Amino acid sequence: MKIIRVVAAVIKAEKNGESIIFATQRGYGEFKDGWEFPGGKIQEGETPQQALKREIMEELDTEIEVGDLIHTIEYDYPEFHLSMDCFWCSIVKGDLVLKEHKAARWLTMDSFDEVDWLPADKQLVNKIVENFVI
Repeated sequence: MKIIRVVAAVIKAEKNGESIIFATQRGYGEFKDGWEFPGGKIQEGETPQQALKREIMEELDTEIEVGDLIHTIEYDYPEFHLSMDCFWCSIVKGDLVLKEHKAARWLTMDSFDEVDWLPADKQLVNKIVENFVI
């Protein structure tokens, strides 16, 4: 089975004293309309952190700081195996402009279940809930 290595940014911020997390809705492809954490494929010669900074700049026109690894999600889709390194991130500069996604939302811990997550990202949601630092 083909293995695809990707990275995902769990962008955390504060609003009115509450921690919020940024999620995006895919606007294209096989998984169109599914919700995910932004990110993308690791290119040859890149570290996961470099790939994540590049992907967020390309997709959201925003510079991020990549923090600690939350978890590496391993998930078998019907056509490929996904290996997704997921990192806590914060915004350094930019306004999260949607260039590829259909929609985006800032979610609280209580609102994670209000969107239809892609299967691999559902596993990440569980890890975030386990590791969430207020």
